[in-house]
Amino acid sequence: MATFLAKRRPPPHIRPELDIGYRLNGQSIEIFEIRPQWDNPAIIREHPFAKATYVRTQNLWKVFWKRSDLKWHGYEPAATVKSIDEFLAAVDADQYCCFFG
Repeated sequence: MATFLAKRRPPPHIRPELDIGYRLNGQSIEIFEIRPQWDNPAIIREHPFAKATYVRTQNLWKVFWKRSDLKWHGYEPAATVKSIDEFLAAVDADQYCCFFG
């Protein structure tokens, strides 16, 4: 994750206005955008845009992206991957511009 974040994070002078981070949540890893709220900069909001969930019975990770309906949808170019590195490579490549536009 450190290598991915180092590559994808904005320059340090922009980070107070826009940054990315990640969290582990049970069997899932979420990557999210961090921004101050537009009408109250004291409130910091996190907007998840990529998620991988480990499925132990299949020994693979399912990849999701969050659409404008605020629901998670399977990411078709790489619906499943074998490792976190493959998940990060799919997010970084962003073949269909689902993660970074």
